[in-house]
Amino acid sequence: MTAKHRRLLILGEGFSHDPHYGKTMRGIIRYGPDPVVAILDSARAGETHEGIPVVGTVADALRFDPTVAVVGVATQGGRFPPAWRELLKSSIAEGLDVESGLHEFVSEDSELVALASRHGVELRDLRRPPIGLSVPTGANLEVDAKIVLTVGSDCAIGKKTVAVELDLEARRRGLESVFVPTGQTGIAIAGWGIAVDAVVADFLAGAAERLVVEGAERGGKLLFVEGQGSLVHPLYSGVTLGLVHGSAPHAFVLCHVPGSTEIEGCPGHPIPPLPDLVELHERMSLPARRAKVVAIALNTSGLDDDAAREAIAAAEAETGRPADDPVRFGSGPMLDSILARL
Repeated sequence: MTAKHRRLLILGEGFSHDPHYGKTMRGIIRYGPDPVVAILDSARAGETHEGIPVVGTVADALRFDPTVAVVGVATQGGRFPPAWRELLKSSIAEGLDVESGLHEFVSEDSELVALASRHGVELRDLRRPPIGLSVPTGANLEVDAKIVLTVGSDCAIGKKTVAVELDLEARRRGLESVFVPTGQTGIAIAGWGIAVDAVVADFLAGAAERLVVEGAERGGKLLFVEGQGSLVHPLYSGVTLGLVHGSAPHAFVLCHVPGSTEIEGCPGHPIPPLPDLVELHERMSLPARRAKVVAIALNTSGLDDDAAREAIAAAEAETGRPADDPVRFGSGPMLDSILARL
């Protein structure tokens, strides 16, 4: 199916309202190349989300002529909630291709595969790693490009969004920039990439190396690599470190939600102060290429404008790095700061 024929029904059942677990849906709507014609969430049927109709069933969505049902949620552990099985079967039975970014692969489910075969549709797993991955070769240090990796104080706070926004701004200026996707939402947006959190641990850094090499081969002289997890996250720190060492960035952009002091969903696990996070990331960078935190990207969506600007000023004073919210106030000033420091 060619891209121009792709019309997306986003499956957001139970999570379309949630910016954390519904982040895949939001990323596709904001940055994806294909039109989203409907969102499925029975709890919100009849509403709209950013002007897109919300429906209660797959049958209700058919009047909008979708061709692909995309799983728009990122559940903890990457598994489908039990009620989703009927939702997937209904999508297939109505002739929709299914794309999923969860760890539970639809293309390996015998019942779904048989049903897809009967209805002539495709099952695509965005998180399936490519074959032939191995450990890094050192090619990451030979890439003819400047590499910027977004890192964060927690999960789901805007690392992908910041990388996309900076890449878009760079390309608007005519720079040879490429967004490097490392997760399922980034892959859905860009149409290529590797979901590094689904890679065998020993090969994670090798996968990150492959991504920056491919980013350069795609014409990037400036690579904005989508960050994953957090070095201080008790569940997902491993993917962060592998990505740091495998992508071998020249610079970090540290993402943070002002006022957050504890890892979301992990009571008792504090978020260190910003200066400590700056020092930690610089110390944990690859010894063969030490990277500096060159900017602080704040997610100020929970603040009004005055409070957002106060938080930005406080972060600059606290870290000695330029800070901004590139989504709220535009990514131009942050890109200027990054380019000056590269």
